[in-house]
Amino acid sequence: MTPAQKSPVAASGSASSIGQILQPGQGPIDGDHYLPAGPDTVSWGRLPCRTDSPVLRIAPGQSVTIDTVSHEGVLEDQGKDPLTYFTGHGVPADQVLTDAIAIAAELARDPIADGPHVVTGPILVEGARPGDLLKITVERLLPRVPYGVISNRHGKGALVGELPRAEHNVSVFTPVIESGGALFGSLPLSEGGAAEVSFALAPFLGTMGLAVDSDQHPHSVPPGAFGGNIDIKLLTEGAVLFLPVQVDGALAYVGDPHFAQGDGEVALTALEASLRATLRFDVVNRATAVQEFGQISGPLVRTDEWLVPTGLDPDLNLAMRKCVRAALDLIMARWGMDEHLAYAYLSAATDFDISQVVDIVCGVHARIRESDFDQPTPPAAADPAPAEKEGDR
Repeated sequence: MTPAQKSPVAASGSASSIGQILQPGQGPIDGDHYLPAGPDTVSWGRLPCRTDSPVLRIAPGQSVTIDTVSHEGVLEDQGKDPLTYFTGHGVPADQVLTDAIAIAAELARDPIADGPHVVTGPILVEGARPGDLLKITVERLLPRVPYGVISNRHGKGALVGELPRAEHNVSVFTPVIESGGALFGSLPLSEGGAAEVSFALAPFLGTMGLAVDSDQHPHSVPPGAFGGNIDIKLLTEGAVLFLPVQVDGALAYVGDPHFAQGDGEVALTALEASLRATLRFDVVNRATAVQEFGQISGPLVRTDEWLVPTGLDPDLNLAMRKCVRAALDLIMARWGMDEHLAYAYLSAATDFDISQVVDIVCGVHARIRESDFDQPTPPAAADPAPAEKEGDR
């Protein structure tokens, strides 16, 4: 491999250092396998289904380093020319990803009928069968470039018809700056001004999914039981995603890389930017899955602290109800807690967060603290001292 390019530190902050520009094949590749992003290994706007051939086959327990490409800078309303788009924002030409350039030049999508996302895959995991869970462990996430884009494209977002007030297509170029060894996104207080607002990066993959049991390729925007565009920001390094296997071999894929996102993703996108992800894929057989978690019908996240069931529905109220039911089912199956007591626990101790409200299907996820169920039994309250009798004085 050729040495990774270094990203210069710019005084303006327009191209601050992230250490390396991760062009295809350059820089750290930690997995047992490497899957680059390119016209022959990605889908654009649609997700894999059962008729697709895998671009990689692996054994359970193996890891894959996967290059992902953000759709921002690649889309038609941005010129479908990442080199021109990003150099127009002051990015040096050698910091524009060559795989993004190739995808834009060689692939096409229907801007009306298809989604925007570029996903890498599918990956066949040997032995995965419907009824099993595919366990995807996020081992490492590396920014490939020192910049990204936040979009309120075509007025879509939580405030449809209200924002943006003038432009119908708003894409905010967002440089990454480095301070004290940490990386931050940066924004000005007013258009064209100096960057005065910064927020910490917490990279994750917005799309992690499995092929559907259909010969139709799903639109890339709405998530489902198969995963897809779930946009759960807890899926940072060290987190685990469990997905119900839909077809033999699972046919996993990832994309929609984010540098940072607020729950809700209210303007339409997160800070969208390309990542190199190292993921480990394991198969949890159906019997073990049911014993561990009960019947899982949709995505389940696990972090060092939380078990995170999900609810998905076009109606946010129904997504919330589905998430509550999923949380109840999980607690009852995993810890044997009575339903009414589990309901009380959720109300007193569990946060229900809105993953996103902008992907046609809304998402809600619950954060159940596992340590709450591993505490030693509290000591019984001591009996109060008996009252003194008159004759004892």
